[in-house]
Amino acid sequence: MNSRSLDRRAFVTAASAFGGLALISSRAEGAVRVFASELGPVVDSPRVLLLVQLTGGNDGLSTIVPFGDDAYYAARPSLALAKKDVLAFDDYKGLHGSLVGLRKVFDGGKLAIVEGVGYPNPVRSHFKSYEIWHTADVRGRVAGEGWIGKLGDVAWSDGVDPNLVVHVGANVPYSLESKSHPAVAFVNPASYRWAGAKEDLDAYGKMGEDRAKDEKPIGEKDANLDYLRRVVADARASSQKIRAAVAHYTTTIEYPDDALGGALRDVAALANGGLGTRVLSVELSGFDTHTNQRNRHDQLMRQLDRALAALIADLERSDAGKNVVGLVFSEFGRRVKENGSRGTDHGVAAPVFVFGSRVKGGLYGKHPSLDDLDAGDLRHSVDFRSVYATLIERWIGVESAKVLGASYPTIPFLA
Repeated sequence: MNSRSLDRRAFVTAASAFGGLALISSRAEGAVRVFASELGPVVDSPRVLLLVQLTGGNDGLSTIVPFGDDAYYAARPSLALAKKDVLAFDDYKGLHGSLVGLRKVFDGGKLAIVEGVGYPNPVRSHFKSYEIWHTADVRGRVAGEGWIGKLGDVAWSDGVDPNLVVHVGANVPYSLESKSHPAVAFVNPASYRWAGAKEDLDAYGKMGEDRAKDEKPIGEKDANLDYLRRVVADARASSQKIRAAVAHYTTTIEYPDDALGGALRDVAALANGGLGTRVLSVELSGFDTHTNQRNRHDQLMRQLDRALAALIADLERSDAGKNVVGLVFSEFGRRVKENGSRGTDHGVAAPVFVFGSRVKGGLYGKHPSLDDLDAGDLRHSVDFRSVYATLIERWIGVESAKVLGASYPTIPFLA
């Protein structure tokens, strides 16, 4: 059963007055603080950041294809896409031919593609590189919370909305790890319920009975009890609101009948549900294409395109939807040369996508050179933390160095 964790610091303080009451699944109450940014005021609804993770290491050269480079075909005799299978930007490169929906979004000026994204001294381990991307720190998990958790501490430190951060999927990414702003997570919102243990509820009920019998003036213990009661009520109401937001959502947009399509339809419902959500997260896995890459990657590109194109069209239908900016990323790219199993091994640099009504579409960064490799890998030209810094500063509206621990150049992909 999915659950949510209460702000541990606040809970421990409150629960200690009652002899160390066991932790429950909940969240502390509080108002969401909306920060101004360089882009001006929002319209009625808060700005939302959507994270779409392509887990396994998406192949950048099969996403933004350098069909005009002979070195590309020499390195990939069985994997290379022909020019006719590419949606060309120019005489050198273009989008994978299955990304027809996203190409329309790009042509409409609402999709930014940042090329050559990575970080210095890259790691080719899934787990370590995943940690680095998710903490925005080369130390990985030992550095502490995820970068969204750190963002929450800076941007929303004065309160915790019950649905501030939501992941739609089975595995909550480490980027959302937070002691004070833990994420709501579910696969099927219809079956999502607040998961308080029976002994916890019995303890709350017993405390309520004790207080009713107590004729002493309200003191610290009573104030803590009131706080804990509000937490329980808040948790229950939160899960009800999520179920209602998804159940009552109607749209004319047809989403693909697959897991990603369903998750992104839920994202649209939550973005339009007035829940106070500021960060949404989904995942598409399967990008670790060591074998039979061409068929597998083609299928993943079709799946991604159909679902994202539907979501983007849906978000354009409302003011709340227009206040969503999405980031599509992977933990690393793939090697330039194909391996002996008609696949590619773990690499380094890869493109990321940023989409939304407020995005200034176009190509950013530099397409990695196939003539200047680093031990067979593409060299990165953009630090992924520059992408984060841009979203933190120009979308969320707080100082990025307070979240990332250092300053990084921003990229002008927000209009």
